[in-house]
Amino acid sequence: MTLVPSPKALTSSDTDTSGVPVTISLPPARLRLIRGVVSGVVIGPFLGTVAALALAASSGGRVSAIALIAFAIAYCVTTLAVTIGFHRYFAHRSFKTGRTLQVMFVVLGSTALQGSLLYWVSTHRRHHRFSDTADDPHSPHFARKVPASGWRGFFHGHLGWMFAADMTNVMRFAPDIVRDPLIFRVQLQYGLWAALGLLLPLAIAGLVTRDPRTAVETFLWAGPVRLLLVHHASWAVGSLSHLYGRRPFDTDDHSANNLWVALLAFGEGLQNNHHAFPRAARHGFSWREPDLSGVVIAGLAKIRLIWDLNAPTSADLASRRRAQPQPAEKDRA
Repeated sequence: MTLVPSPKALTSSDTDTSGVPVTISLPPARLRLIRGVVSGVVIGPFLGTVAALALAASSGGRVSAIALIAFAIAYCVTTLAVTIGFHRYFAHRSFKTGRTLQVMFVVLGSTALQGSLLYWVSTHRRHHRFSDTADDPHSPHFARKVPASGWRGFFHGHLGWMFAADMTNVMRFAPDIVRDPLIFRVQLQYGLWAALGLLLPLAIAGLVTRDPRTAVETFLWAGPVRLLLVHHASWAVGSLSHLYGRRPFDTDDHSANNLWVALLAFGEGLQNNHHAFPRAARHGFSWREPDLSGVVIAGLAKIRLIWDLNAPTSADLASRRRAQPQPAEKDRA
């Protein structure tokens, strides 16, 4: 899904006050291709999960230990690579790190099948720039730039937005990724990293157990089942966490702290905290706010693999905090 347009390709009339296009129009053939890929990414993990459950049912409900271990490792690695790498490092530059870890972030984050780094970062920065307005790519309060609510708004904010007829202008929202020769080259291999993320568990299980059935079972749990949960946990950040939860800080949008999403997405569900302080490396500001990504970031800083962590001061937090935390818009309705 990497698309780097030339200035002549910027044909969209969607601009803001800067006069620079927010989105680009896609040729019909390219649009059909992207929608086909997105359909496969959405439907494939579901069908694979059905197959995994059917295989387990044929064994009396048992799942091999190696399959469950592979699932747990793949889920944690994939989620952390997206939350720490794609999101907090590349999208927000919340800390500094060396080239080796940067490359690892790109490779491992690509195994989440959420699009290339360039696509992910540009889409996310656009979300922050226009959060919960008509130009937000995945707000549950707008669908195709028309105010939306209920199931229609939820569906658009969760996954419907990926089928949009235009694409975020990467040259506007992620020029730093395009101009970084190493990172740009690595993220161009998105398809390779995504495929390896699916095939490596299959190969490793096959070599370790020498049992084709266990190898297939491991592939299903570390592949489709893992992706189904990773995807919906990630998509819930943009949908549920902009509908339900607490709002301790003043922001100009509907972002909310949803603790259930935060648990599944390793801290990403703390959207009100994040939108109030986008560059903060840790999204959990108290022990009651689960942020596994923040814990891992603290550990990486302790062993000096990352440094210069951005964090709001006590005065910063106090200046933005509401006198009385409010529920999200949906909770008040």
